[in-house]
Amino acid sequence: MMNLSTFAAAFILLLAAYCKLDPFHHSAIADFPDFRTFPVDMPPWSEIPTVRDPRNRLRNSEIKFLDQVQGPESIAFDPVGRGPYTGVADGRVVVWTGGAWSTFAETSPNRSEICDWKPAIMSYLKHEHVCGRPLGLRFDKRSGDLYIADAYLGLLKVGPEGGLATPLVTEAEGVPLRFANDLDIDDDGNVYFTDSSSLYQRRNYMQLVFSGESSGRVLKYDPIAKQTTVLLRDIMFPNGLSLSKDGEFLVFSQASGRLRRYWLKGEKAGTSEIFANLPGSPDNVRVNEKGEFWVAIHSFHTRLIHFSAFHPTYRKFLLKLPVSAKLQFLFHQMGLPGAIAVKYSVEGELMEILEDGGGKVVKLISEVHERDGKLWLGSVLMPYIAVYNLE
Repeated sequence: MMNLSTFAAAFILLLAAYCKLDPFHHSAIADFPDFRTFPVDMPPWSEIPTVRDPRNRLRNSEIKFLDQVQGPESIAFDPVGRGPYTGVADGRVVVWTGGAWSTFAETSPNRSEICDWKPAIMSYLKHEHVCGRPLGLRFDKRSGDLYIADAYLGLLKVGPEGGLATPLVTEAEGVPLRFANDLDIDDDGNVYFTDSSSLYQRRNYMQLVFSGESSGRVLKYDPIAKQTTVLLRDIMFPNGLSLSKDGEFLVFSQASGRLRRYWLKGEKAGTSEIFANLPGSPDNVRVNEKGEFWVAIHSFHTRLIHFSAFHPTYRKFLLKLPVSAKLQFLFHQMGLPGAIAVKYSVEGELMEILEDGGGKVVKLISEVHERDGKLWLGSVLMPYIAVYNLE
């Protein structure tokens, strides 16, 4: 009769063989034959901020436009104060006109009935590359033009009256933009933006996170010369981006849990450095009128996430199991959703953290936009915008 240790050894051997062969192609990477995992440059556990918001102040937020907007990743107001504007899951940019949402712009010229409204946000993933997926939004304060980072269609621009957006950048240095993500505009009209990966598209962002590959870029588009320059390359999942208030530098977030600063002016121009370590996985970064930076955090880092970052073989083994990447991600973050907003000073010091632990009111956020004493909270995965009163 097989004893327990022999049985355990046999089970582990069979499991390893299954993961090696993936005979039924049910794994999260079955469609990625060249998938590789890499160590992630995550901050040491001792340097990850542990400050929390015991009062869960984001639970005092007001949920607005419930089921009227799906996946409002980024929020913007035009130079004369109209808005909000936001990009939604069906590929449109919409604007609140005071009584209803109206289509303002579209990024794809190939829209059809496949882009029509669907009951679940994730239902749009299959056709995002056709319908478009607007992520970062910014208005040029001088011209009133809206610049859009579309995950599939690159960097685009649409005039103050809206309509079909004009593509500006779809590749740089011969490498296509695979995952345009966020942007900001300086006083001269130059556009700085992120391309999160040269290998994975947004619809495969979980594979990107688990891979840890570093093909992301930070770029600059000069609208006068119509020239694109790669400022930084070989970056692991660069995401949100914001210029400092004085325009001396830009800050961008990385999925590894850091903010990085890239100097645009001064003696350090053209160099980058760690700006701050974050308590979790970030999305967009937005500067307020005081020059402080608000960062939206998807989830706190857990010990398991931290362990996984430094052990790529472990991650690949998990992805070979017949379990979806989504379930594995929830397992690593302990399955607890909850909005997290953190504010950093211009020197990179943690100033404030706001939470809704467990997502009682605001489950997930992807952007924190401060305006007139309120925080407008967008979410790429939720069907609403939340508003938190700072005063």
